[in-house]
Amino acid sequence: MTEPDRLSPSAYRGAPRWRLIYFLAYGALVPTVLFTVALWVPGLGSQAWLGWAVCSAAALFAAFIGGIHWGIGLRYMATTSEMPTFHFVWGPVPPYLAWGTLLLPVDIALWLLVGVFAVAYVVDSHTWPGAGLGPWMGLRRQITAIVVGCCLLAALALRMN
Repeated sequence: MTEPDRLSPSAYRGAPRWRLIYFLAYGALVPTVLFTVALWVPGLGSQAWLGWAVCSAAALFAAFIGGIHWGIGLRYMATTSEMPTFHFVWGPVPPYLAWGTLLLPVDIALWLLVGVFAVAYVVDSHTWPGAGLGPWMGLRRQITAIVVGCCLLAALALRMN
């Protein structure tokens, strides 16, 4: 029988444990999407607050993306004698870059977060498959596309107001 961590999420999407992962991943996007949509509602006000809400939520996603590399590194350390230096060095990069954007004006921060997510996705597309996470790249791509889309739409909404 196949090891549980070798099962493809697309092949077992209906299984309860896979459904929970997808539910949590997409559920975490709900506030970001709602804040982004609210930015486009005329007369709602609080544009700056909503922009920061989208920005901080995107930064939180960047932190999770970086944390996955630490998980990869810790798993390698627990199962082999090799030190996966790259994963431990790269892991904090997306969160620190995203945190740095929070120190900037929100309209600039949202555009820079798009860059953070683009670079992180390229890195992950090269490193996740070798760590056995290749089957999860579909979910990673969807989450990234939605967060990047929210950042772009929020930045455009702020620029138009």
